[in-house]
Amino acid sequence: MAQLPTDVPGDERGTLLAFVESQRAAIRASLAGLDEEQAASRPSASELSLSGLLKHVAEVELNWLRLAQQQPNERMRDEASYADSFRLVEGESIPSVLAFWDGVRQETEAYVTAVASLDAAFPLPPAPWFPKDTKVSLRWMLLHLVEEFARHAGHADVIRESIDGTKAMG
Repeated sequence: MAQLPTDVPGDERGTLLAFVESQRAAIRASLAGLDEEQAASRPSASELSLSGLLKHVAEVELNWLRLAQQQPNERMRDEASYADSFRLVEGESIPSVLAFWDGVRQETEAYVTAVASLDAAFPLPPAPWFPKDTKVSLRWMLLHLVEEFARHAGHADVIRESIDGTKAMG
């Protein structure tokens, strides 16, 4: 497996972006050396696959970025297509999803770097799991991305070890 980034740039913005990137790297590393079939397999009791997790986290990051930018999400899913956010569909491959996520990563980092303050806030969308009429800061969003990606990096570790015994920090 690849060595995960551990640099600590010193300032809050850089540190938060570094922690987000560290978790992105952990998820990407879980796919190292696998073919499309292996990455799509579901070797554990879970319905999750590595390629599905990859797609999901890329789309999650895009969604949070669009919320922060207060722009529509061009990949917003409805109830009928939600399951497709956890699996590759016709025309998608690991390289295409990695390229998509890399574009989202670049856009996220450019946006976060350009915003005057991490205190900049945006409203949460109406949803049963969010408090009504609540705004969150860009800082909160970055911490939430660390939380989301870390949860799924843990899933990816278990799935990868179930596929071929490879351990995340091996």
